[in-house]
Amino acid sequence: MTTPQPKSEGKPETKAARADGEDSRVAQYLAGHPDFFDRHAALLAQLRLPHVRGDGTTVSLVERQVDVLREKNRELELRLRTLVDNGRANDVLAEKIHRLTKRLIHARDLAHRVGSIEASLREDFDAREFVLLLTKQDPQLKGLEARHLRLVAADDAGVRSFESLFASGKPRCGRVRDSQREFLFPSQDVAVGSVALVPLGAGGSLGLLAIASPDADHFNPTMSTDFLARIGDLVATALE
Repeated sequence: MTTPQPKSEGKPETKAARADGEDSRVAQYLAGHPDFFDRHAALLAQLRLPHVRGDGTTVSLVERQVDVLREKNRELELRLRTLVDNGRANDVLAEKIHRLTKRLIHARDLAHRVGSIEASLREDFDAREFVLLLTKQDPQLKGLEARHLRLVAADDAGVRSFESLFASGKPRCGRVRDSQREFLFPSQDVAVGSVALVPLGAGGSLGLLAIASPDADHFNPTMSTDFLARIGDLVATALE
């Protein structure tokens, strides 16, 4: 007499579940045997992939692989083009910083160094609106104050609004608060969409350099600030 087998308490396996399990086993087998289609070339030619091109046609697996490789090649070309463009842009920036360095080396005194900084920002870096906001109380600087150079006390409320910038010791790009914008660029004629803020000296001990752009995305928070930091070091060294 045959002993009846106990019934499974779980739910019966569905057709979709069985198909998923079979797909998984096939995928695992092919992954473990990459030479499978080398040994079954005829099968490779028979496999068809429907609608991969969006026009209702079918293509062979080989054609599909070629399409995938072409797409990867296009992506690699785009990445390479981006790297080349970035390299060229960095070369241009490095040359501009080199010209700024030469200007400062040839400056005879503090007045000429300030003039060299302003000329380089305008001519080399195409900065239309910028301000050197200095907390250094130097008698020589007082006679040089103008639109692009302002002397303020270190405990000024406007200066204190940049304490987080000074604490970080690193340049920052993006938009600023209305009160900060009005403090840096009080003229109504200046259009400020975005700003690059560069602390000068350790912990902003000398103040900051602010460069404005009417374009809200020109100085964005994601951009690299390495070259701005180098400019800040040069300017701070020249003014110390």
